[in-house]
Amino acid sequence: MACLITSGRKIPCKSAVGGIKNIFFADFGTLGDATIVAGEITAFAGTPDWFQFDIKNSATTLETAITSSRENGTTFYDTTVSMTLTFQDKATQEQLKLLAVARPHVCVEDYNGNYFVVGLLNGGDVNGGTIATGGAMGDLTGYTLTVNAQEVNPPFFVTPAVITADVSAVQIDPTA
Repeated sequence: MACLITSGRKIPCKSAVGGIKNIFFADFGTLGDATIVAGEITAFAGTPDWFQFDIKNSATTLETAITSSRENGTTFYDTTVSMTLTFQDKATQEQLKLLAVARPHVCVEDYNGNYFVVGLLNGGDVNGGTIATGGAMGDLTGYTLTVNAQEVNPPFFVTPAVITADVSAVQIDPTA
């Protein structure tokens, strides 16, 4: 099989910023088939409810490692979403318990307006996290969560309306 390179890449303008704005979770299997056009998801056949978690700190990241083996002839993408939620409350803790035993689809919105779906085919697995109350006044009191997904493709870009049209109105207010 010929694996031909089809394009080079110029150096872009310095207009991008880092950071995660929101993370959305949907129950595994609710997306249905994805319509993918030029590397971007433009529709889902299913009817997922996306539950929005607002993220406002630099400790939340999305990272994908490419794992390729010449010996085995395999390539896959190992994506990790690490998130920090400030403030502890009972309702959030109960939701995190549900996420820990589930296999959700994850969507990450960055500060550049990009949306990425993690765990499109296989879902994501929570494989770590903490419930933390720091020792000093400025330390974290809240939660950390790590979700991992292994897929045959990196997280796909998604047309924003595909996600935002199905965002659930149900959202925890931890200070209420």
